[in-house]
Amino acid sequence: MREEPCFECLQRRIESDFSNKLIFSYGVSDSGLPFCSSAAVQVADPKGEAASAEFILVCMPTHAHDCLSKYVDEYFMENPEDSYKEGIGDIIASEIIHHQAEVGVLNLTDETASSDSLLNKSESLLNGSRKIILAGLRSRSSKCSHSSRFSCSRIISALASVARVGISSGLVVEEFASDFSSGSVEDHVLCSLSLLMEGKASGRESLNFLNLVGIPSFNEDIFPGCLRHPNIVPILGMLKTSDFVNLVLPKAPYTLENILHYSPNALKSEWHIKFLIYQLLSALAYIHGLGVALGNICPSNVMLTDSCWSWLWICDSPWLRSNLTSENEECAITSSSRSGCFIAGCPSQDLYADLKLSPSIDWHSSFDRWWRGDLSNFEYLLILNRLAGRRWGDHTFHTVMPWVIDFSIKPDQSVDEGWRDLSKSKWRLAKGDEQLDFTYSTSEIPHHVSDECLSELAVCSYKARRLPLSVLRLAVRSVYEPNEYPSNMQRLYQWTPDECIPEFYCDPQIFCSLHSGMADLAVPSWARSPEEFIKMHRDALESDKVSCQIHHWIDITFGYKMSGQAALAAKNVMLPSSEPTRPRSVGRRQLFTQPHPTRRCSTWKTGNSSNRLGVHQCQGSEIVSEKPLLPQTVYLQDLEEAAAFSEHARYLSPLYCYHPKNNADGISSVEEPASESSKKSVSGKPDLGNKKEVLSDIDLNYLLDYIEVDDESSMGYQELLLWRQRSYHSRAISEDVAKDIFSVGCILAELHLRRPLFDSTSLAKYLENDILPGLIQELPPHTKALVEACILKDWRRRPSAKSLLESPYFPTTVRSSYLFIAPLQLLAKDGSRLRYAANFAKQGALKAMGTFGAEMCAPYCLPLVEAPLSDTEAEWAYILLKEFLKCLKSKAVKSLVLPAIQKILQATGYSHLKVSLLQDSFVREVWNRVGKQTYLEMLHPLVISNLYVAPHKISASAASVLLIGSSEELGAPITVHQTILPLIHCFGKGICTDGIDVLVRIGGLFGENFIARHILPLLKNVVRYCIDVSSMNKPEPMQSWSALALIDCLMALEGLVAVLPKEGVVKELTEDQSCVHVTVLMQTNLEIPVLQVAANYLITLCQRIGPDLTALHVLPKLKELFDELAFSPETANGSGSLGRALRFSKSKVDEESQMGSRMDLVLLLYPSFASLLGIEKLRQCCATWLLFEQYLLRCHNWKWEYTGESSRTGAENISANRPIFSKASASEYNPAKLLLNGVGWSIPQSQGVRGAKNLIAQKRFYSLHQDPVERHAASSNIRKREPWFWFPSPAANWDGPDFLGRVGGLKDELPWKIRASVIYSARAHHGALRSLAVCQDECAVFTAGVGPGFKGTIQRWELTGIDCISGYYGHEEVVNDICILSSSGRVASCDGTIHIWNSQTGKLIKVFSEPSADSLHLSMPLSSASKINNDQANMLNANSLTSGILTSAFDGSLYTCMNLLESVEKLVVGTGNGCIRFIDVVQGQKLHLWRSESVDSGFSSFVSAVCSCGSDRMQVDGAAALPSWIAAGLSSGNCRLLDARSGNLIASWRAHDGYITKLAAREDHFLVSSSLDRTIKIWDLRRGWSSEPITFRGHTDGVSGFSVWGKDIISISKNKIGLSSLSRSADEGRAALGNTSETLHARSRNKKLVSAIKYKYSSLLTFISCRN
Repeated sequence: MREEPCFECLQRRIESDFSNKLIFSYGVSDSGLPFCSSAAVQVADPKGEAASAEFILVCMPTHAHDCLSKYVDEYFMENPEDSYKEGIGDIIASEIIHHQAEVGVLNLTDETASSDSLLNKSESLLNGSRKIILAGLRSRSSKCSHSSRFSCSRIISALASVARVGISSGLVVEEFASDFSSGSVEDHVLCSLSLLMEGKASGRESLNFLNLVGIPSFNEDIFPGCLRHPNIVPILGMLKTSDFVNLVLPKAPYTLENILHYSPNALKSEWHIKFLIYQLLSALAYIHGLGVALGNICPSNVMLTDSCWSWLWICDSPWLRSNLTSENEECAITSSSRSGCFIAGCPSQDLYADLKLSPSIDWHSSFDRWWRGDLSNFEYLLILNRLAGRRWGDHTFHTVMPWVIDFSIKPDQSVDEGWRDLSKSKWRLAKGDEQLDFTYSTSEIPHHVSDECLSELAVCSYKARRLPLSVLRLAVRSVYEPNEYPSNMQRLYQWTPDECIPEFYCDPQIFCSLHSGMADLAVPSWARSPEEFIKMHRDALESDKVSCQIHHWIDITFGYKMSGQAALAAKNVMLPSSEPTRPRSVGRRQLFTQPHPTRRCSTWKTGNSSNRLGVHQCQGSEIVSEKPLLPQTVYLQDLEEAAAFSEHARYLSPLYCYHPKNNADGISSVEEPASESSKKSVSGKPDLGNKKEVLSDIDLNYLLDYIEVDDESSMGYQELLLWRQRSYHSRAISEDVAKDIFSVGCILAELHLRRPLFDSTSLAKYLENDILPGLIQELPPHTKALVEACILKDWRRRPSAKSLLESPYFPTTVRSSYLFIAPLQLLAKDGSRLRYAANFAKQGALKAMGTFGAEMCAPYCLPLVEAPLSDTEAEWAYILLKEFLKCLKSKAVKSLVLPAIQKILQATGYSHLKVSLLQDSFVREVWNRVGKQTYLEMLHPLVISNLYVAPHKISASAASVLLIGSSEELGAPITVHQTILPLIHCFGKGICTDGIDVLVRIGGLFGENFIARHILPLLKNVVRYCIDVSSMNKPEPMQSWSALALIDCLMALEGLVAVLPKEGVVKELTEDQSCVHVTVLMQTNLEIPVLQVAANYLITLCQRIGPDLTALHVLPKLKELFDELAFSPETANGSGSLGRALRFSKSKVDEESQMGSRMDLVLLLYPSFASLLGIEKLRQCCATWLLFEQYLLRCHNWKWEYTGESSRTGAENISANRPIFSKASASEYNPAKLLLNGVGWSIPQSQGVRGAKNLIAQKRFYSLHQDPVERHAASSNIRKREPWFWFPSPAANWDGPDFLGRVGGLKDELPWKIRASVIYSARAHHGALRSLAVCQDECAVFTAGVGPGFKGTIQRWELTGIDCISGYYGHEEVVNDICILSSSGRVASCDGTIHIWNSQTGKLIKVFSEPSADSLHLSMPLSSASKINNDQANMLNANSLTSGILTSAFDGSLYTCMNLLESVEKLVVGTGNGCIRFIDVVQGQKLHLWRSESVDSGFSSFVSAVCSCGSDRMQVDGAAALPSWIAAGLSSGNCRLLDARSGNLIASWRAHDGYITKLAAREDHFLVSSSLDRTIKIWDLRRGWSSEPITFRGHTDGVSGFSVWGKDIISISKNKIGLSSLSRSADEGRAALGNTSETLHARSRNKKLVSAIKYKYSSLLTFISCRN
């Protein structure tokens, strides 16, 4: 074991060397013990707390022959006065420039090569041996011979080019942290690349960097430069102390080992695996080009950043580690036979003296030793912790141990009392089975355990006496209270549901407190000291009692009881990760999938005893202490079980490299075949050939050509085999380089297999017998070919890293993406990254690499635009977003670009980028890429959010302009539901004046009719609701919200008054029984500022309509208010009272203009009306004028002066501006609700007029029986033709504005809550309307119905003006179904045949029909259509249960219904003989036909409805779900379920007693069906079709159709519309809705049939068509 200090010694040394400027987080150990030479540290702020990101500090002992020490010493010899110097790369560059000045050489590559001789001044370094030394633990050679081409100093400077050399001190580390966090370490390289993209002079850094990443090609004869390869971990500093060189590196959040163990799905696809391997090979090609091999390549040495960019760990490499002499090495080996800290006087030297662990863990041998009794329980559990990835000292993922006793009594093996039950987890023992069962049954995601078996809170509480108070405040509780921590071991055990930590078994210091206010942790009374307790506790862990049961605890914590039925039985089901594709550095790794064997030998032998006869045998609770008494066969069975278990878990000892038997030291000195170029490079005279020419030609056009991706995919398998044959004869490589390639092959295989390819047994078989592991057959063919090439037994035939990079295994998208992404991973500023990405994308890089390559680059680029940016950076971010919009597919735009835009729009405060994104031009680009529907769902609400809750003025202005400008194109329906209603919901929540201005300007844009029908009713309802709230006993936030909402409403009304014509103002705001403003003024319990605003806006309204109309309409409504004010005590006494307490901050209202009491309304209103109407007219209209004038004269010294001009003495003192008062409480309450809330029914307008006698005048409606030719004339007055009208009224059952559709005369009927009136209606067809479809952009609707001569017609209606703009008239029969194809501009319609036609031109594209249907279709139409009368042709036969739209004589070859599979662009069509036909609408051809036998023997049945799971819904990313089954409903009432992939019949059952009218797939396991038997049924396919469905009854006629909207079903039955809820459970649904349905409203006069219904969930639009 290598000599390493313990954690505490390492911590003390770090604090001493860096003057307490570094905070020790935890040690980074390769073994299971707390010894290491590396630590995770953080820089401390002035308060001593962590102030920066974590770094890794690697302490490397200095030796006489240590290359790193000599390198640092040489630097200090040349710079004796400097304690801190610039980076190594800067030193190299300065030496090169100095050499250029001396010799006058301008060749960059020559200069770089010659710099090697400048840096290497030591004769021994210049004349190093031409050998490659394998990267082992330590080098055994006394000479420096790591590379055949360059000296170690040159190699160190090339691989650690950004490192700065200095003396260890806190100030130096602070500067490291500052440079790293600011991104200034490699910023100059990225700036140089940006200049190259802009076509400007870029300097040498850009060309050198491009050469590093393989442009013009990967070069094996490279010359070390001054730039870091982007896939090599950046060493930030080399800091020297007297005995050590400290390396400082940034800490990556993950390693590849973490990904494989805890989140294997983070590598989302095979492309991501190839991209990761490409990065590793790129770094290896650079390292091998230096003439050295890396060695020790394994998943734990591959570091990953947040974006899963890889860094190769090089700190264990021989050119950085010490070069010991043979004597020193032997001495080290001898001294390492004993575990413990090597620091003299360390207390831990004796703590671990008896442990036999080694740094390299071989689980197979360790298990065998433990099973036989040669290894202690403590050591074996440490090994399992190490395999599970747990880290001793890391509080977030600490090593875990079991509690074995409860500390109530002294542990005694002869009694059961006091021992913990190891067959149950500590969580289960603490919580109890009953609570865990309750948690499992009631959780949305069933689970028993919601936290780790050892949480950070528990670890810090256990170690509270030893941890700094800052850590306790951060992890346990922000307020430090020492008495809250358990005071003794028994209390600690009872308090925690977590497991134990190893310190309680080995370290007595954990009991001693470092804090004055916290006493030491008390040991049990049966132990005299912490040391004695530790010994007894450890003995208990190693006892026979525990050894007999420890395998149960292992099964629960690391084994098979972590998953499956075993976890359920053990009540150990973990809460799964909510984001399985997100990388994680911690988690629970399941080591075993089979039960862990019982320990054969229970007593651990502490001495070096080889006597097997004294081994104890465990049998239940009986202990046999002599010779084993069990028969030999039982022993052999146990041995066989243990061997089988060991064999199945061999993957726990993976191997990624091997050492030849002829070189036991693990270090080879194989001579490398020296080429001419390499010889010249060593001599300092490189042979450049044409390299100078190629490098000088690299410019932007060269890069775009290099990055361009061909249309063809990656090369095929044959090309890969040909490449493999060629690689056999490529340039020979050394054995050590070949071992690196072997390791890469093993890692590639493990990434696919998710388990290691080799263990010790399988590797031995391969090396000895050339037998490959069977796992390799599970690899994909291309990957298998590459892995086999990398692990060839003959290492001379393995390909080099350069050859692998150029292999056809890597598609061109990997290479182009690597070139684009690699510069973004430099340690540079975010602004420089953004500039580079924007410039490169603007020049056409994303377009050149194709849509897939751009999609892969997006996750690396888009996070840059989400951070706060300067104005210049915002311009770059805007360019980058626009380029991604252009180059990505719509699905990728939805999943990648739009979430980034959402974060930008959600940010508070001013953002130049946000304002740019709120421009109309950008939004239109979004519309073009993803459609308006996606925009409305994802971005539109965020645009509105910039108008309330403390919006920035500029952002609010841009958002308002966008909303106004886009409203006309979106159309009135969407504008009402998506803009008007959300803005009104913002009333009272801090909406700015721009938000109210949007309402006013949209109203002015759409005209008077729109304002009167859609805005004013909503505002009036808000006013009524707020008034109702003010009279109720509501909480303070609710009252404040209602007052603020009232003021916002009044402001909006004032703006609309200016837009409406005078007649419209009178008609809408004063002709009603009560004027809104007067109604507000009449309320005695409203706040004074609200009354002031209402009075001011009433005066503005009166000025708008003029004195005559004011006297006619307004003053009569003010009579009651004037009477109240005139005869109030304040008027008589001449004093005012505040009345209701003012709830708003007076400091925010102008003191001079603020009303003090309700009586101030007299001062505000009377003088204003006097100046508007004239005093004489006012006195005529106001009977109490004398009292008012006396009060005004007495209290305010006002009287009317006959000057011929309006008096302004009183009115000028009361501002008409909106008062501003406190809105702090408004943000605490959110009254927004769904548009449709609750259960109820809509009613036609005729009933509405009868039921609400005084609300709507009868003269506003007239008969709808118009000739179709008059429709265009009637469209100008849509309000008079409206077939449905919702009567708004406030509701008291919820806390926000509500608009209810009131019933029309039937007292037992429930209201349907809806928040807007019907917007448009029109007569679409002469006869019945049979089908309806809505475009995805929600701007157009297609209706199919009966035309003249009973022929089918289809019309397209634009929702912006309900105008019929086109149609299709090619059908000879009635159209029974219509479907909008997802491909652009095409529609499918069915009349027995399928017509595909262009929706824009109405031109027929294709007709599909079954063979026998063609002649019948021409000669004999539908049998019923030619015989029935006009009424029958336009009506659904709802009385007969056996005949429906089509009779039993229906032709079996005709198509009856259809369903679109959006994901594959195919139609599923039902036929008249019960079959299902598939049609490919893209290729224009019929596919397979699924035939089925008739279930009913009496008569044949046809397919009346068809649906597929996934077809009626959308996934989160917007893509249609692939169907797994198809359901077909038959006219006989039967239903069939078929496998969508094979066509096999899954089930067939009797679903209804009559004709099935419609089917819909609510989810993958829910099927909804309706029938003419007057029922709707919901089938849970998980329970089987034979189980009882949820049935909705109560329809008085057959259900002809329905639409599923969220968790509601909107159904139609003749002239009735019903609403049922899916949100209830099955049992509740049957109990509440099984016998009675909600009441249906009907039009009793005309009996017009409702024929089709459609709900668009995104914009909440309702489309209802009637059979008139």
